[in-house]
Amino acid sequence: MTSRSEPELRPAPLLPLLLLVLALGDLSTELRLLFDHFTVTTLLEAIRNHPLALVVLVAQPSLWRRYGRGRRQPNGVSAHPSDP
Repeated sequence: MTSRSEPELRPAPLLPLLLLVLALGDLSTELRLLFDHFTVTTLLEAIRNHPLALVVLVAQPSLWRRYGRGRRQPNGVSAHPSDP
């Protein structure tokens, strides 16, 4: 029996960018209100009404590390210890 080598699945490098654009689009009205006239009430309403968009914004550094283009170093060694 010969073993077939399955192609390595690579994460989509544009996924963090897409999530960032969608989160900022979702928060666009609230961000405009906050920039025009900052109030604690506006900030709390933005947090209460858009929790997923805020989680995506907070998770951006982790998403870029996981899905970004800079995952592999030039010598082929993985940038993350958990990667094969």
